Amino acid sequence: MQKRKVVIAEPQPADTLAYWQELAPEYNIEITAPSTNLKEDLEELLKDAEALVVKSTVVDSNLLSMCPKLKMVQKMGLYPEGIDLDMAKEKNLTIAAYSLPSSVAVSEHAMTLMLACAKKLVTAHDMTVKGSYRELGIEPMITTQRSHYFQWMKIPGLQELDGMTLGILGFGTIGQEIAKRAKAFNMDILYYKRSRLPEKMEQDFDVTYVSKEELFKKSDFIIVVVPLTDETEKIVGAVEFDLMKPTAYFINVCRGGVVDESALVEAIKTKKIYGAGLDVFVEEPIPFDHPYLTLENVTFTPHIAGGKGGGRERQTRSILENINNFFDGKPIKQLVKL
Repeated sequence: MQKRKVVIAEPQPADTLAYWQELAPEYNIEITAPSTNLKEDLEELLKDAEALVVKSTVVDSNLLSMCPKLKMVQKMGLYPEGIDLDMAKEKNLTIAAYSLPSSVAVSEHAMTLMLACAKKLVTAHDMTVKGSYRELGIEPMITTQRSHYFQWMKIPGLQELDGMTLGILGFGTIGQEIAKRAKAFNMDILYYKRSRLPEKMEQDFDVTYVSKEELFKKSDFIIVVVPLTDETEKIVGAVEFDLMKPTAYFINVCRGGVVDESALVEAIKTKKIYGAGLDVFVEEPIPFDHPYLTLENVTFTPHIAGGKGGGRERQTRSILENINNFFDGKPIKQLVKL
């Protein structure tokens, strides 16, 4: 059987492309990618492409005019952003999305930290293990359905996520995955990024665009998910913490350098904000004498939000399998309705 010709729209590191090409024959696929970002390199490959794998490349009428044999576009990401869906429908193309494993892992961890903060999980665990109830002068009792010690440690500040406002600073694939999960907790979601999303995308995710200032003022939880660049270094500092509610939490699962660490320490110590959940730090491992470690109402994890690793094989095989299933007439995952 002749192999289906698939093109990855963006240039790939040599070892990454080699890995795709190693697995592709198992799925009756021949896969290539341009060697540079030059339009000519991609255009040459698109002439024979039957399926296209894209992450950030815009799939518009101009690109589609270069793909006379194209039947399917596989988006690497939760939402088909950058794909002209009307044009795809006109050309009878099939569009599928794919939740990136790393984005899913980080979004799950962001939710974990948010829940841990809201439920005082670490404090509750420590108090339970240490038997801190003895300081309250109570004794263990046999519990029944009607007779029990509810919240026997009287831990203050416990919250529910239901009805709370979540502010997401940055709304790429990780922010989108967080929003999807936060909606299941009935949270109101605000977001800020440099370029506002299309209206339909905002409606699909049920999120509201606000200014950065408004995001920090209105949110009960702030989750920052931006890359660390010259522009974003210390993008969150004293000015932003001064805007936050004294009951609010700050969550960071991207890179430590996007936050002014000394400003965060000061904000928590002076009760400008209630607390934080942090997976990343400017120095890693975090120095044992870092001021962070003296703070109350902070949950730390040792940069584990990215998951267990090994996502490359799962991602590659899932995408290849989805494309193969399409050509074999089998059901495909995360089909985009046109």
